[in-house]
Amino acid sequence: MEPSTNLAIGMAAAVSIVVTPDMTVGYFVPGMPQVYATPMMILHMEMAAGLAIAAALPPDYVSVGMSVDIRHLAATPIGGRVRALARVKSVDSKSVLFEIEAWNDLRKIGAGTHRRGIVNVPDFERRSGVHQAVS
Repeated sequence: MEPSTNLAIGMAAAVSIVVTPDMTVGYFVPGMPQVYATPMMILHMEMAAGLAIAAALPPDYVSVGMSVDIRHLAATPIGGRVRALARVKSVDSKSVLFEIEAWNDLRKIGAGTHRRGIVNVPDFERRSGVHQAVS
């Protein structure tokens, strides 16, 4: 059975967060504004995408990020609520393409696409040497 057998166009999930000081560009880059950082938005979009398909993957399989193409459209200050959404746009035997968006209380703040690869964790760890002892 292909690991993508139970995946379908339209599967979706969302992640909701409140922006904290450690999620701002100013936290990472001194002198920059204290607003929601683009890398944090991407992280939350990726989390939503992974969540959208996690329950449909076979045992020992997970999805991992492969590519992201987004636009950050508007700022969100500390204390603002953000909802990152992901919806499956297409599925092939080794990867899944998502439409991703992020919204704050006022408007859409981000949009784009994200591709996740489907990997067998034990095989991946063996190939990548994740569990090999360091000399």
